[in-house]
Amino acid sequence: MAQQKVVLKVMTMTDDKTKQKAMESAADIYGVDSIAADVKEQKITVIGVMDAVAVVKKLKKIGKVDIISVGPAKEEKKEEKKDEKKEEKKEEKKEDKKEDKKVEKK
Repeated sequence: MAQQKVVLKVMTMTDDKTKQKAMESAADIYGVDSIAADVKEQKITVIGVMDAVAVVKKLKKIGKVDIISVGPAKEEKKEEKKDEKKEEKKEEKKEDKKEDKKVEKK
């Protein structure tokens, strides 16, 4: 199973005390690698190889929880890099063809 990124909105996370409780309860789940919390937006982001349902179930003990998104942790960056590499190769081929034509004309 690949790493997941789970973004949740904890409605009762309004101060540092509830933020700490939410982070501690998420940290208890097996497979969690990192946790980030934003009190202003009431969001908590959990990254790791874990079950999203288990995270929600654990955080429900603190307050009402809404799932914002569940997806792969770092897949987006890899796809962007592949696209950039393909574009660079195409540009290099075009430049090489232009140089070849210039040499043939001389």
